Amino acid sequence: MYEKHTSNSLYHSLLRVSLLVCAIALVFESGILSESTAVLSQNTHSYLANAVGMSAGVAPTELNQYTAQLTQKERELAAREASLSEREIAVNLSTAPGSSSNQRATYIMSSILFILLVLILLNYALDYLRQKEARQTQTV
Repeated sequence: MYEKHTSNSLYHSLLRVSLLVCAIALVFESGILSESTAVLSQNTHSYLANAVGMSAGVAPTELNQYTAQLTQKERELAAREASLSEREIAVNLSTAPGSSSNQRATYIMSSILFILLVLILLNYALDYLRQKEARQTQTV
């Protein structure tokens, strides 16, 4: 008499998979299971932030050469700082200065997960009401 269309729909499967992926990413991001996943996540965020960039070329002048030398020194210092930070993490001496960014990412992932959960529940509730209304019109 009445067929269930919602249980096997691609849309509902996609919602379930996206909810599961967000939950797994949240557990990984927060470091609940292992602190090393939180450190790995933080390092990945830093790497991606540093990888995105842009460059342009200009004619060489004396000022440009000084600027290029200064930039090179800054890069060397940044590389030294990064290697020092990696050594601190390796021996767990890091004071976790980037923990606020990790907490922010965890908060964002939690918010997305909650929104997905609310949308799934709302979708099921609306489907139930629609099906209930369809049943009532068929019986009348």
